[in-house]
Amino acid sequence: LLEVGTGFHPELTGRENIFLNGAILGMTQKEIKSKFNEIVEFAGIEEFMDAPIRTYSSGMVARLGFAIATDVQPDVLIIDEILSVGDTDFQKKSAARILQYHENGSTILVVSHNPDSIRNLCSRALWLAQGSIRMAGPANAIMDQYSSDSKA
Repeated sequence: LLEVGTGFHPELTGRENIFLNGAILGMTQKEIKSKFNEIVEFAGIEEFMDAPIRTYSSGMVARLGFAIATDVQPDVLIIDEILSVGDTDFQKKSAARILQYHENGSTILVVSHNPDSIRNLCSRALWLAQGSIRMAGPANAIMDQYSSDSKA
């Protein structure tokens, strides 16, 4: 999810892009149809499904992309600052879905500058600074040091 919405066609509607993106992610037409309502409900943009993606805000595109990508049930999920998209309710729903994947045994890689996101979603953290590993270990300890250094 480094580029949520990658593969969306701007002239196609949200509805059409769900089918296009689902197919790109390896879902069959039958799977997409069975998950369609769940995807739309999770994204929270029901009233815009028949409008072209080019009319969506970047947040709406990210919400729809996240809803599709996480409905695939990936073994590995790479997320880059997705929880900064949308309103508080969508952020909470997204965090809950990510934690659900973790509980089901999926590997989650979260890329973020937000210590709270790392604390809430990760058990281990890797702090990179200028392309080098600064620290690695338990997420809370890394985030404590990160926060401490940021204040200095």
